[in-house]
Amino acid sequence: MTVPSFDADRIDRDTCAALDAADPLTPFRERFTLPEGVIYLDGNSLGALPRDTAAEVQRVIAEEWGSGLIRSWNDAGWFDKPRAVGDMIAPLIGAARGEVVIGDTTSASLFQATVAAARLRPDRRVIVSERGNFPTDLYVLESVQTLLGGDSPLERRLISDDGPSLDDVLGDDVAVVVLTHVDYRTGRMYDMADVTRRVHEAGAVMVWDLCHSAGAVPVDLNGADADFAVGCTYKYLNGGPGAPSFLWAAERHHEDARPALTGWNGHARPFDFTVEYTPAPGITRFRVGTPQVLAISALEASLRVWAEVDMAQVREKSLRLTELFMALVDERLARWGIAVVTPRDPARRGSQVSLRFADGYAVMQALIDRGVIGDFRAPDLMRFGFTPLYVSHVDVWDAVAALEDILHTEVWREARFARRAAVT
Repeated sequence: MTVPSFDADRIDRDTCAALDAADPLTPFRERFTLPEGVIYLDGNSLGALPRDTAAEVQRVIAEEWGSGLIRSWNDAGWFDKPRAVGDMIAPLIGAARGEVVIGDTTSASLFQATVAAARLRPDRRVIVSERGNFPTDLYVLESVQTLLGGDSPLERRLISDDGPSLDDVLGDDVAVVVLTHVDYRTGRMYDMADVTRRVHEAGAVMVWDLCHSAGAVPVDLNGADADFAVGCTYKYLNGGPGAPSFLWAAERHHEDARPALTGWNGHARPFDFTVEYTPAPGITRFRVGTPQVLAISALEASLRVWAEVDMAQVREKSLRLTELFMALVDERLARWGIAVVTPRDPARRGSQVSLRFADGYAVMQALIDRGVIGDFRAPDLMRFGFTPLYVSHVDVWDAVAALEDILHTEVWREARFARRAAVT
């Protein structure tokens, strides 16, 4: 894929408008509800609302729940939704039908997958992850260490960009490696196939966190020969706040996998109501409790949009938007010490750009007040997510212009922008 470079001196708003007019993804913008006067660059935290979602959820409430009542577990296929909607996600992550199931939260699904992965290597006592991983992943791994280690918890080794590296810590004692494909802070992306190959050469099992990948970049789990993966659906997949997670397990592991939580929905015959647990065949054994029907209906509405999307076009536009943003930041914001921390190499970049600035929290609050919504990650990163289905090149131009004005006028120094909210 050829990635365009931008000469910021030769780019203006009209040029950006022309790029939007030629963009094959531009029509998808109308499929989302976007507030007037808002530039939304936080789809890497919470995706925008698809226009069809509210009507679909209302239909499920009024018809399937209101009229169908309990009959809808059969008549509307509620009980089978975790597998059916999982199959809708499968093409977006390089999975086959029957390999993806809708779960609970990402944390719960990660616990399920990591325990199952570690149990495939019962004689090994090390779990590898990354110091900069999203904290919940590290917290979950602490639980896995204790659960599987008994009186002697499993060892955890953490890699980082500053060392040690993955190759430094891999050995014949490593059971599982758990990494996030696209880093939530910087947008740095791993070469999935290369990392998985190295993990397998060490005899370990590979678990990927796809929270910042699914719907943002092309993913090919089977092509990379990965073992397990989890992800959320409320970011780039636009499933809504609190939307359920998904869990993928390579088919070759289905019959040997022993998940951490053996709930009744994962039983081979859940309505026999037997005392003993018998795991269901295939990916269904990773199910735990009753599906969140209303949340899944919102996700299903969004995935119908994704069924029409060419991920190659998504990736191409993502790289154009991020390249344009970085070029404009370099040209117009460097004088204030704003630094791009996201990799410049397109092969190592997801669909976000992070900027480092000591007073980044206050600047971001001033930017949000101006109608440009990004977010902040401590201690000093301003994050901007570029969701190609509804973010335009003109949005990028206008966002940088607003940020430049905020820095120039120093409006961000107002005391109201320094007050910390519970969610940053």
